Amino acid sequence: QVQLVESGGGLVQAGGSLRLSCAASGRTFNSHAMGWFRQAPGKAREFVAGISWSGSSTDYADSVKGRFTISRVNAKNTVYLQLNSLKPEDTAVYYCAARLWDYSRNGELYAYWGQGTQVTVYS
Repeated sequence: QVQLVESGGGLVQAGGSLRLSCAASGRTFNSHAMGWFRQAPGKAREFVAGISWSGSSTDYADSVKGRFTISRVNAKNTVYLQLNSLKPEDTAVYYCAARLWDYSRNGELYAYWGQGTQVTVYS
């Protein structure tokens, strides 16, 4: 059982940066892989980044590779997404999600979701 709360979204000019946080509660957090997903208006939810339970393995969508960085600090029960070089097409609601053990690009496999945080990028 994991509860997730995202924060850190906002309005930013193209080329700028944001740092999203996902605070988790639950005694089994350290056993869960974490993912970040996003959904823009009129678009399907898409995978952004994933990280293994230990933090030793990460994965990124091609559209954000080299610009975004996912990390986790298990002692703080928190996963982060650093968003750099933001583009207008990054505008979306960003969600963090958790699943036991192995991360996945498939959002259908995640059991726990946060409420989302809005990221809006202006050119």
